[in-house]
This record gives sequence, C-alpha cells and structure tokens, in this order.
Amino acid sequence: MRSILLGVVALAVLAMPVQASTEPAEPPTLPAEAWYLVGEDGAVLAQESSRRSRAIASITKLMTAIVAAEEARPSELVQVSSQAASVGGSTVYLRAGDELSVRELVRALLIPSANDAATALALHVGNGSTARFVSLMNAKAREIGLVDTTFVNPHGLDEAGHVSSARDATLLVRYALEVPSIRAVLEQSSLSLSGGQEFRTTDDLLGSWPPLLGGKTGHTQNAGWSEAAAASRSGATVYGTVLGVDTREGRNDALRTLLEFGLDRYQRVAVIDASRVYGDADTEYGQTRVELVASSTLVRTVREGVQLLERTYVPTMVALPVREGERLGRVEVWEGDRLVASSNLIAAESVAEPGNLGKAAWLAERTAENMWELVT
Repeated sequence: MRSILLGVVALAVLAMPVQASTEPAEPPTLPAEAWYLVGEDGAVLAQESSRRSRAIASITKLMTAIVAAEEARPSELVQVSSQAASVGGSTVYLRAGDELSVRELVRALLIPSANDAATALALHVGNGSTARFVSLMNAKAREIGLVDTTFVNPHGLDEAGHVSSARDATLLVRYALEVPSIRAVLEQSSLSLSGGQEFRTTDDLLGSWPPLLGGKTGHTQNAGWSEAAAASRSGATVYGTVLGVDTREGRNDALRTLLEFGLDRYQRVAVIDASRVYGDADTEYGQTRVELVASSTLVRTVREGVQLLERTYVPTMVALPVREGERLGRVEVWEGDRLVASSNLIAAESVAEPGNLGKAAWLAERTAENMWELVT
C-alpha cells in the first residue's frame, strides 16, 4: 500500500519565475467625469464616480443590438418608416420605404452609430412602437444587472431620464461582446450598404491600437465624448468605460490609458514548473529516493498581488520497481476556491528492484540495526 503525504505550501505570484509587483500600482487619473475598469476575473481595477447617473449617448446602442438579436432573425427584412428616416444626429441616410435586413441595420447602428438604423430596428421589433422596444431594453438591463440604467430611447440621444453609469456601461459592453454576432460586428472597421455607400467606424482605436477587441463610442452634449470597450493581451482581457471627456482625442487617450493600466495588472506566470522538484519519496529495500517532478510546465495569466495556494500530494514510500515518468503524485495550484492549474507528479528517473541477494543483505542490515537498538 502506498501512503500519500499531503503537503500544503502557500505561495505568491512574486515567488514564481515571472514576478509581479508586491504593491498594486496606483490607478491613473483621467480627464473624464467617470470611469470604470474590471478584469475578466471580476476584479475592479480602477474606478471614479462609477455609479453616478450620467448620459451614455450611443453606448445605448449595445443594448439595442442585444434586444434585436434576441427578438428578431438576422435575415428579417425591415421597411424603414418616415419616423426612422427623420431621426437626426449620426445616420446612414435611410429613406422611408428602404428595405434592409436586421443584420444590416445592426451593423449600421454599431459601426457608424446610425440613429436611423436604431429607430428602424426598434419600430420593427416593437411592432411599430419604440416604447414597447424600450421596455424590452429595460427588462434586459435588469436581467444582466444594470442597476443604474434606465433607457428612454433606442439610440442614446439626450433625453430626460435616459441614464446609466460607467459601471453599467462596462457590464453592458462585456455582455455584448459575449454575443458572437455582435462581437463580430464590433470588430469591423467599416460598413458597406447597398448602393455603394461606405461608412467608417466611430471607434478610432479599432485598428490603430492592436489590444482593442471592440467597443462602442458615444457623444452628445450631455454625455461628452465616451466609450465602453474591451482589450486583450497575453491571455488577459479587461473591460472599461470612460464617460464625459471633453474631446474626441481626449476620449481615445483616456480609454487607451485605462485599458493599458488594466492589462498591465496581469502577467503570464509558470504556476507549475516541469524543471522543479516538488518532493521525493523513499523506496523499498533502502534504494535511492525518487524525485518527483511535474509532467509539464503550465502557464497561466495571474493578476498582480494575488496569492496562490500550492497543494502537493507526494507518497512517503513507493514500491519497486519505479519507472521514469511513472505517475506517483499530484500538484494543484488554487486561487481561493478556484483551481488554477494541476499536473501529475512523475518519477524523475527509474529505480530498479534489487535482486534476492540485495534484499537479503538489506534485511540482514535492518535486523542488525533493530537488535542493536534493543540492546542499547
């Protein structure tokens, strides 16, 4: 019977081959009225006035796209009404009587941020009523935890009572990016509509800053220049929002600074190292002790300052013969109650079983030792 010894060793990211700072860096100060930054692991990395009610302008259209994706088929044809065609602000110049698919209208409302496309979708899904569509938006907001948000229209133009927060906008863009059809649109930098019309994205960072996954911009007098977006680098993904910046360039710089700060909080760390000896075990008949190593090196993305707990399961004694690579134990790395990585522990080398003469010699030696202990 092989007995197993459980060893528990507390370790921090700093003690690993790839080290992180012991003290979390100070969050940036941004030229925005509010901001919020969260990691994929749920850690809030930076925030300022993140729950304050504010206009979010066309960031609203993320919810419009979500509801349209849930309530309508992409191939459904939508006839543009005069009400949709007359909406001002950013548009793709739809005319009453035009027919476009739901898919085309979603692309139009997310890429060039078209208010007329948003209204056309709302009237279609709402059976001729934008109020009915907006009620679906607010119901979805409650469902996904947007507690600071109330929608009044489907496009985000300034209107009394149409408010959200930096925190909610960040949750919204994260949810939207988890919808494959919406994420695919947010990754596109241009839109071509029938008739040869070309429209560029309003997201200036898309294409110019490689870590950006996608996002949604917004700008009105009440909202200022704003954006909610996500970025990814080296296995880490962060989600952030800046609201109420004075200029378009300032918004771009503020959002990039915020997301870069978030990405820098994560590092790729070898949490299990195949070159390290995790323990050793006695063998029968006094033969060489067996060193146990991990079967492979495992690298994970770890947030700075996070403490990990390493648990090693190592046998106190193993039967012979032992073959190199034989599975003898296990190592696990935990963050709280979440398993980060695990690997089998294997014998670093083979140990042969002694022959009968060797066994007899060992038994005689042990007998002599025991007799001596009794005498003394």
